Amino acid sequence: MGHEDNLDAANSQLDRVLGFFSRVETKASFLFAINTSLLAIMALNFSPADLAFCSEMIPAVGASILILVSFFFLYRSSFPNLRGGDDSLLYFRAIAQRAEIDFVQAFTQRSVEQHTHDLLGQVWRNSEILKMKFDAVKVSFILTAISLLPLSLFLIVAALHHPTGIILK
Repeated sequence: MGHEDNLDAANSQLDRVLGFFSRVETKASFLFAINTSLLAIMALNFSPADLAFCSEMIPAVGASILILVSFFFLYRSSFPNLRGGDDSLLYFRAIAQRAEIDFVQAFTQRSVEQHTHDLLGQVWRNSEILKMKFDAVKVSFILTAISLLPLSLFLIVAALHHPTGIILK
């Protein structure tokens, strides 16, 4: 492959990797909404009198902990480690650290091969960030799924203690 072909391939690869970010963000937003809804359902079915019932409190606390840890992993997905790319002329953080004139001059004076290497460095770093984001969303999803068992137990016991249904205050 020639230098121009390598440059085109590197550009295509970076575009491909960047295209996956919207997918992981969509999943994270969905899980955030689900977790928030689950906590709201629990709150609506909880009464101070329930503190006396271990059969209700244990699953409620278990589900709450799992959901809160799930939120933590959603946070990690939303704010991954962005370090790296210090000398890059493509990475937004490295660009922002330069003066405008220095950036323009360095960018216009680079060779096709240097630009291709920088692009491929971005492909690699964005792939690392994307992996961290997908891994965090996966753990969050698993924790949310596991929380459904104690949450269901809580709702069943709460329904037995509150035969009128959801408690609205």
